This record gives sequence, structure tokens and C-alpha cells, in this order.
Amino acid sequence: MTPIDGLRSPGDKSVAYLYHLGRMFDKMRLQQAGKLPEDFQRNYGLSFGLDGQLCGFLGVEFSAIEARVREGGTDADIAEWIFAHGFRPNRQQVHVWNEYIRKLGWNDRATAVVAKAKEAAGIVDRPDLITVFESIDFSEGREPAPPR
Repeated sequence: MTPIDGLRSPGDKSVAYLYHLGRMFDKMRLQQAGKLPEDFQRNYGLSFGLDGQLCGFLGVEFSAIEARVREGGTDADIAEWIFAHGFRPNRQQVHVWNEYIRKLGWNDRATAVVAKAKEAAGIVDRPDLITVFESIDFSEGREPAPPR
């Protein structure tokens, strides 16, 4: 897959310091504009995906956030709306979310998802692609971040 204009990495935490939140807004905006690629349609907003997990953490339904994004406003405005209607995580809770989600795929229930994506892309020989974030970034033309 080639890079998608207007779609941030899941590792971007420029919105409320939360990984994936800005990307989720980007996907919603692209979907609403009819520009979200077909490859994204089957996982869009699913409860077991990154979107659904983040919505579950924040206590707001994906469809409600989608409706709020449709109304317009800045990322900060939409994030504040989410916090007012769901859960406003404190610094420690943000840290726990970020550490959990950035490691998803590394020795957990999503490991098989990453392996399947690597197999489908013909890159099973890439041991550096371990997490869902790394797999997404690679598939969208971004080099995975160096190990910490």
C-alpha cells in the first residue's frame, strides 16, 4: 500500500497525547469524504481493532465520535467532546494506554494478525515488524520507529 494523504501513523500522539486518536479522526474524515481506501473498509470502526479498543478505553461509541467528527471542529475540540461524554484519562492512564497499544501484536492475541499481514504482504522475513503499529507503518510506506 502507498502512503495515504491525510492519514497519520497510529504512533502519532499529537491529539491529547493518545496514540491512534488523531489517526482515528483522520480515517473518519477520509471516510466521510469518500476517500478512505477500500483496504480500510473491512476493519473500519470494528470493536476488536485499534478504533474499537480506543473507543472502549474512552467510553464513547465509535459511531458517536464519527457523528461528532462530521459536525466539524479541530482535533482538540473533538477530543474535549469525547472526554465530556466518556472518560478523561489522567497522565498515568494515558501512559498505560499508550504502552499497551504501541506493543499490541508482541506476544499477545494480535500476534497472529501481524503474522497474517506479513504473510499476505510477502514479508515474513522482516523480524523487525512485530507490532500492529510497525505493520501498519510499514504497509503505509513509513519506516517503523527504531527499537527503544
